[in-house]
Formats: sequence, C-alpha cells, structure tokens
Amino acid sequence: MTGTTSAAGTTTGATPATVRRGTLTLPVAPLGPENPLPPLHPLDEAHRLAPAELAVLPPDAARQATYAPLTSVLPTRLNDGYGRAREATEVATLVLENDRLRATVLPGWGGRIHSLFHKPTGRELLYSNPVLQPANFALNGAWFSGGIEWNIGATGHTTLSCAPLHAAAVPAPDGGQLLRLWEWERLRDTPFQVDLWLPAGSDFLYAGVRIRNPQDTTAPVYWWSNTAVPEHSGTRVLVPADSAWHFGYRRRLRRVPVPGTPEGPDRTRPGHGDHHPADYFYDVPAGARKWIAALDADGHGLVQTSTAALSGRKLFVWGTGPGGRRWQRWLTEPGTPGYAEIQAGLARTQLEHLPLPAGEELSWLEAYGPLTADPARSHGADWAEARTHTGRALEAALPAATLDAALAAWRPHADLDPAEPLHTGSGWGALEVARGGYELPGTPFDPAALGPAQRPWLALLDTGRLPGHA
Repeated sequence: MTGTTSAAGTTTGATPATVRRGTLTLPVAPLGPENPLPPLHPLDEAHRLAPAELAVLPPDAARQATYAPLTSVLPTRLNDGYGRAREATEVATLVLENDRLRATVLPGWGGRIHSLFHKPTGRELLYSNPVLQPANFALNGAWFSGGIEWNIGATGHTTLSCAPLHAAAVPAPDGGQLLRLWEWERLRDTPFQVDLWLPAGSDFLYAGVRIRNPQDTTAPVYWWSNTAVPEHSGTRVLVPADSAWHFGYRRRLRRVPVPGTPEGPDRTRPGHGDHHPADYFYDVPAGARKWIAALDADGHGLVQTSTAALSGRKLFVWGTGPGGRRWQRWLTEPGTPGYAEIQAGLARTQLEHLPLPAGEELSWLEAYGPLTADPARSHGADWAEARTHTGRALEAALPAATLDAALAAWRPHADLDPAEPLHTGSGWGALEVARGGYELPGTPFDPAALGPAQRPWLALLDTGRLPGHA
C-alpha cells in the first residue's frame, strides 16, 4: 500500500470505494409465507436469570438484565414456512469495493455481509456460508448462519434476519461511496442504520451504526454485531480479558477464567472447548480498547474493533459434541468447515437491554479487517503475552486514534439523504412516519414502500376505521 494515510484511515492516491449491484447463485431453501396467525403465545425466553445469579453480576449488568425483557414478538409475524429443499437461486447482492477489500452484502436477507474478501492475500476473512438454509433461531423464526449480521431489538437474533432492508449509495467522507442499510425495528419502534464505508486504500471495512428513539418515551435498546469465522483445529479467539461470563446448556450464568484452568479446556480455542454449545461474554476492562480476533494456527485471521460505545465482546461456540456438529451440518452442507461467532454489543451480556431516552440516539463505529500476529506469541501458553501481542498487532494495523477520527469523519455523513436508492425494505417505517410525523435525516421512509400489509393501518390512521368495518 503506497501513499500517505490520513487520520481517518484513507490513503491518498488510492481509488475511492464504489457500490454496485450484483447477483450470487446459491442453494437456497425458500422462506415460504409468513404465518397468518398472530403469535399470541408468550415468548419462550431462555435468557432469564434466577435471583441468585443476578446477585453476583456487576450492579449495572444486573439492573439491565431485568430491564424491559421481551415477552412477545408482536407486532411481527412468525417466519416458519421454510423447509430443507434447496434450489439454485439467484440472490441479489450489493458490492462495496476498494483496491484492498470487497464486501458482498445481501440486502434482501437482513443486510447480512456474506463475504469480506481481502485482495492482497486472496483470503476470505469470514465464514461465508455456501448455502442459505433457514432454521428456527430468530426471535420470529427464520435465521441463517454465516457472515456478519446486525442484531437489534431484544435478546436473540433479530426479527429482520431474513427480511429486506432499505439500501442506498451515499457520499463517503473520502469522496467515494458508502453503502447505507436502514429499517424500522418494530419490536422497540427504533429506526436504525448501518453505513458501510471502505476508505480509499484501507484494509478495514468500517460500519457506522446509529439507533434512534423518535418516540416520546424511553425505549429499551439492544445491539449485537455477530461475525461468523472459520473454526479450524488451530483457531484461537483473542480478546483483552482474563475472565468471562459463561452461559450454556443448563441456562445458568457463571464467571469463568480465560483462557481456562490447567485441568480444563482452553476456552480460547473453539475446536477444543466444552462439549455443549455455549456463550462466553468477556469482562473487557472499561478503559481497554474494544476488540476481538480469531486467528488460525499461522497467526492469520480477522479482527473486529470499535469505538468505546460498543463495549461488549462475546464468543459463541457450537461445542465439540454431536449435537453442535449436527446443527452445523444442518445449517450448511457436508464437507465445509465449522464456524464460531465473535460478537460485539452495547452491553456486557446479551441478557441486557439499555434505556434510550426519548428523542435520543446512539452511534458508534466498528471496523473489520485482516490481522496477522506472530503465532508463537498469539498462540502461546502465556495468555497475557498472547492478548497483549495481538492488541499491539491491531494497534499497528489500525490505531485506535484512526478509528476515533473515522467516527468523527463519518458522523456528519450519517444525516446525508441517500443519493442512489439500491434496494427497498418494508413499508412499516413509512407507516410510522405517517403516524408520528418524524423527521429522520439520512433514513427516509418513502411512502412508495407502503404495501398491502400497511394499507389497512394507513386507512385506520386516515379515517379512524379499518377497511370493511362500519
């Protein structure tokens, strides 16, 4: 990489990123229709803690773990009409690309980043699932594995996992284009956006995220960015923490040391960990830089880092038992490697929701890119040395000051109106804007998106009656 690098990570003389439409042919199990019956049964929430477990949590985490838990997925419908019969299907993509990276996004499937390809090394940085196979993991049913997903709303995979999002090209701070994804999250009535930006000459994809509360009351908010990474026998997950909160098969939360005890499994190696699927929510010190990385046996892999607001970090593993292995085979196809998920969220654990006051918003910047560390140090027995060395490798590749400067450079662009519409999401946001008269610069909800599902409610809003009722 030649040229001079700016404070925000842009290299002078490099070609600015562009956004283009594309297609990808994949074996897809069709989603089928939404269930027409309203989901009246209370939500079966596994992430509820007993008083004894709440008592050992830090006070802020205990308070947030009992704040506004979700009891129903209304007003959304269940997506439970999918099957297993996959057919080769042309899937719409949006491709954001500069000289170094190519990000392939599925706007019709929750805005999932399907692939993040690093050109200089010829490496795919994500676990890019070769199939789209829905399974019953989202709050409202259908979810699929792989790539980078954006989870908003409440504990669990978002109801938008397999839904279309609005998307458009927007001017980026460096003169190129960024890809904006946005939608109205209906469980908490919070519009959000994800601005994907590849600075010219950068090896890192930036994701500027904003959640708004346009209501006149406080809204509970939840966000976790989940990244699927290949789970090779030599994969190690590194994070600046010495302990984690383990939530596993028995639905109990307990504090455990990282990487583990001498007599137990090394919890930083997904392929050699516990028998059952498990979550590890890391105790990242408040003043530490926020990052998590997955490196193979040679010290190559992906790192995710962010500005301070996105403070939580987590590892999810399917475990080494037959159940977890079977789930991975079901979600993908035989012969593909397994995967683990490295995740980043607004709170310490996924059991928590945060209050967002009326009229307020939350925003932060994430970065995803390649990382190389000395395997003798990053995979060594000295955990303090391993995480310190990997943190220094990250600082050399993407200084924290550069990320902070990129946030400042992006933030004024978050309000720019989309210049080039590329994909249409649902009409629910347009209905809410019609009801509330909200002004949401940067994320317009066009009345043209209103469809059959919204029109009866629009009639009720306009006339005080649902169609067909006297």
